[in-house]
Amino acid sequence: MDATGGARECAADPGRTHPRTSTAAARWPGRAAGLALACHPGPVVAVTALACVLAVGAGLSPVRLALVGAAVLTGQLSVGWCNDAYDAARDARAGRRGKPAADGAVSVRAVWAAAAVTLVLCVPLSLACGLLAGTVHLAAVAAAWLYNLRLKATALSWLPYAAGFAALPSLVTLSLPDAPWPRWWTVTAGALLGCAAHLGDTLPDIEEDRAAGIRGLPHRLGSTGTRLLLPVPLLAATAVLVLGPPGPVDARSAAVLALAGAAALLGPVLGRWWHKAALAGAVAVAAADLALLLARGTALS
Repeated sequence: MDATGGARECAADPGRTHPRTSTAAARWPGRAAGLALACHPGPVVAVTALACVLAVGAGLSPVRLALVGAAVLTGQLSVGWCNDAYDAARDARAGRRGKPAADGAVSVRAVWAAAAVTLVLCVPLSLACGLLAGTVHLAAVAAAWLYNLRLKATALSWLPYAAGFAALPSLVTLSLPDAPWPRWWTVTAGALLGCAAHLGDTLPDIEEDRAAGIRGLPHRLGSTGTRLLLPVPLLAATAVLVLGPPGPVDARSAAVLALAGAAALLGPVLGRWWHKAALAGAVAVAAADLALLLARGTALS
């Protein structure tokens, strides 16, 4: 039956849905799911949760806690969508699966639009946390966008990760009523964990990325070099958190340092058989470090 006949039948029977309308409606859930997956939901949820947990530990009020969470969430969403949209053509050429913009599950234009909207929302939400807090956070978001657009393929690929993780304790403490700067050891540990996150996140895809022309720091080091380097910033971050604060090292902190060392070293070793092992080890160490930070509570500032 032709389109004209179909239109006449639909007009004659108002309760009948036109086939094209039905198909378009069916596509919307898939497009929404594609857009959700294109934001890199794992890192978005993890970083936002980390910021909120730090905010609770620092004693932020519920309103400030909500502002910090919303600022970090919109910033991370914008970064994730920017990454997927910018890399869509490269991912399509490389035949990468699970990339919604490259697979056509959602249009690149829609992903760019989502990135732009959330970036715009991030600005007032960040500044609502305080002028200094907002400025620090927006600088970290800008660094992450710069990573997507340029630094990912350079030897400075680690820098935006370091800046982003270092900014989290700064955003939290500067959002307090008296806006104190964070302790040096929280910022240093954050930067080191950011470097480790970059190495661990990139490690499973190094060969594919190199084939696509990406030459970030892990790609220059290669899989073996990255696997060997990964424990260094993890152990250094834990050591800074244990040894940085004034006072003697208690048994709990020493135990965390020992466990973090074991996880940091075991992850890259197991990576020969399980390609996500190094990243899993990095997450385990980060969780231990977060527990250490929470145990200190308001000592962040």
